[in-house]
Amino acid sequence: MNNAVIIDQERCIGCGLCVRDCPGNAIVLNEKKAAAKWPCITCGHCVAVCPSEAVSIPEYDMAGVEAYQKDSFTVSPENFLHAVKFRRSIRSYKDALISREVLEQIIEAGRYTATAKNAQACTFVAVQTRLPEFKELFWSEFPYILEILRETKPDYVRAFTRFYEKWKNDPKDDTFFFNAPCLLITAADNPLDGGLAAANMENMAVAEGAGALYSGYLQRTVSVSPKLMEWLGLEGRTLACCMLLGYPAVKYQRTAPRKTGDIRFL
Repeated sequence: MNNAVIIDQERCIGCGLCVRDCPGNAIVLNEKKAAAKWPCITCGHCVAVCPSEAVSIPEYDMAGVEAYQKDSFTVSPENFLHAVKFRRSIRSYKDALISREVLEQIIEAGRYTATAKNAQACTFVAVQTRLPEFKELFWSEFPYILEILRETKPDYVRAFTRFYEKWKNDPKDDTFFFNAPCLLITAADNPLDGGLAAANMENMAVAEGAGALYSGYLQRTVSVSPKLMEWLGLEGRTLACCMLLGYPAVKYQRTAPRKTGDIRFL
């Protein structure tokens, strides 16, 4: 927590919107002007709700704040639901890298995702240029990973051993990486923070024409290897999500069916 919210007294019109919308009750009206009365979680609601641009949080990137425009910030319910239904887990990728600009846009969607107590404590690691190096280390570590899993998660060992043997016989038969050009890893001490960020990043990837696969296999294997975690610069962190990214080599013509939902309205 900190007291980094700054309210420009000349710009403030005393409307009280920031006072009413502050989740921590950290702002008061003092002589018809807003003022911060104690440290807060700097969630930015006061910045977003202020009609006169009187509020700022200097420690944050204020240049990234955007004004609301209806045409740019709304998606029709029909289009959004169609996008959710149409998404697919991609296991076949084109031999094409994702540009740095597109990767930055995808990660930006994760960076702006809500986090518990506004911790903003997710770390995003995009491995693309050095992915061959990482994969080489991954497979060299695999015998060690299998030994650890035999003690901690024995149910995985049989399948993972089979994947390892397949890869040794043919490195192109890669059930862990599926020849995707990019691996995007999210580390977060709160798994929900990482999961929410990953969902938004996948949506952004699809909007950019790419596709994703959430890989629990990679999350499980990478997290037990100190060498892999050190290579990623994530020692001591918790892997919330490992996501393979790339441009789909398959085109889907329609949405896929789903089971009848277990839904209750009370």
